[in-house]
Amino acid sequence: MQAAASIALLLMNVSTQGMAQQANPTTPTVPQTVQNNATTTQPGLPQAPEPKYTNPLYLRDTRTDYSKPKSHLWNPIAPYTSTNVPLPQTGNTPRLGSLLRDGKIYLSLSDAVTLALENNYDIAIARINLDIADTDILRAKAGSTLRGVSTGVVQNTLGGTTQTITGGGGPGGTSSAAGGGGTGAQGLVLSTQGGGPVVPSLDPALTGTISYEAANTQQSTTFITGTNTLSQNTGTYNFGYQQNFLTGTLFNFSFNNSRTTTNSFRSNYSPQLNSQFQARATQHLLQGFGTGINGRFILQAKNDRRITDSAFRQQLLSTVTQVENIYWALVSAYEDALAKERALAQSTQLTADNRKQLEIGTLAPLDVVNSDSAVATDKQALVASKTNLEYQQLLMKQAIARNLNDPALSIAPVIPTDRVGLDRLPEEDMAAEQLVQQAYANNPQIEQAVLNMKNNEITIKAFKNGLLPTVDAFAFYGGSALGGVQNPLVQCLDPTTGAPIPCNIPQSGYGSVLQNSFNNSYPDKGVGVNITIPIRNRTAQADQARSQMEYRQSQMRLQQLYTQIRIQVINQQYAMTNDRAQVQAAQAAREFGAQSLDAEEKKYRLGASTTALVLQQAEEPCDGG
Repeated sequence: MQAAASIALLLMNVSTQGMAQQANPTTPTVPQTVQNNATTTQPGLPQAPEPKYTNPLYLRDTRTDYSKPKSHLWNPIAPYTSTNVPLPQTGNTPRLGSLLRDGKIYLSLSDAVTLALENNYDIAIARINLDIADTDILRAKAGSTLRGVSTGVVQNTLGGTTQTITGGGGPGGTSSAAGGGGTGAQGLVLSTQGGGPVVPSLDPALTGTISYEAANTQQSTTFITGTNTLSQNTGTYNFGYQQNFLTGTLFNFSFNNSRTTTNSFRSNYSPQLNSQFQARATQHLLQGFGTGINGRFILQAKNDRRITDSAFRQQLLSTVTQVENIYWALVSAYEDALAKERALAQSTQLTADNRKQLEIGTLAPLDVVNSDSAVATDKQALVASKTNLEYQQLLMKQAIARNLNDPALSIAPVIPTDRVGLDRLPEEDMAAEQLVQQAYANNPQIEQAVLNMKNNEITIKAFKNGLLPTVDAFAFYGGSALGGVQNPLVQCLDPTTGAPIPCNIPQSGYGSVLQNSFNNSYPDKGVGVNITIPIRNRTAQADQARSQMEYRQSQMRLQQLYTQIRIQVINQQYAMTNDRAQVQAAQAAREFGAQSLDAEEKKYRLGASTTALVLQQAEEPCDGG
């Protein structure tokens, strides 16, 4: 009872599954002020508190920050090398060995929780999700879409919810829970997330082409080249740089060069040198304009990282709850075995006394038969109780250890050192509305739903921008130049007589050609606008409407969460009151049964009772204990 109450009311990790229990009719209800959730738009109504977001934002188990890229600074090739993720630890932590004394594991509740936090595979897997979310932040900074990360909470720790083996293995014997970040809050399909205008790649790129070509081409006429077969040897040296910016600006710079030798009689140069450059800037004016649109993946990736942090906290709460359930089940099995041993000792003593009385003739043989039957029944009950105890011990070891390969550990019984306390908890005396407000502020599910809605709002803005036509303004500036060595095959003619004369073609090296390209001798510049207007725009309309619909679903889901958590917190308070009453009634019944058994035994010794009545009274205190 104490474990369930602590988790439900102190940690506020209330599950959204299960049926509400019947309230205690003897407990008077206290009128509470109605509180509404933070999305209430009606004026005059009180608001629920904002969720306390998980801190720190970048909680991680390793020293590597996967949201930051490898730098060129100290190692130029570092960004092009692979990242090696450390191997998982499959051994038990030293804390478990320190609890093993005299072949037994003496385990307190705090030790069980601590060992589970250190060794539980569910938590270890969830920790890796934090680093996976960091890789999405790195992708978003580069302008890439998000791959997503699982935020489903695993709640199938072996023995945490049932006393029968249903499958699985290892610490918790877990299986993946439904839902997760890719499906949205509580399994809602958020297919529009990540949609909208295409985000350009934000990583700059260098391009280069270096090639050599030797070509011989048959000519259909000698008029153009002066030869039947044109032979050209061409060397190409082209380079480029491209970078996109969050504002929706694209910058391109190209620098192209070539060197060509030819046997053409009509070419002035052989080799001929060409050099050209161009700088071009393009800006989105409508669709794709602004840092809010092009940087939305970065904001969504950071929100996803916070959701993953929150899911990790929820996994911790879930695992702690399951381990506590296993621990108290072990305590119950341990106490039950002790009770069964006491019952067998009582029935065995009664049988021995009966046989003595039978020998002296003061007791009928039928009474001995009844007591022998009771001994057999108690022995069977003790065997079943010890079997259950051994199974609960196995579940406990499996929940706190990563492997049981150590023979000393695998055969060691687990001795629980804590017992359930009946001290009154502060939450029992708090107003239900105060507990509800604490749950609103601390529950990870609300935190995740609110963050998911922020991602939806970003998506809605993106699809609204996607309805606009594409209008891109561009401007460019460039230059080119030509030079080389005079072709020895070129023929120059006198324009008056047509007679051959010596050619006087200006010659230049690559340095002069390069200078003429950049000194504005032969500029190439211009401006313009590209416009694309979809006539019916049906796809954009459908996506924008769907994003709004899915956002409304998320709003209603958040409202539903507030309602469910309110009911479940109040129900847990009622359940705690009922459980305490049941425990007190059981204690009173046990004390009454012990007194009745003592009285019946005294009557039996005086000859005023029978063996059957003594056995009947003996069953009640043992069952109650």
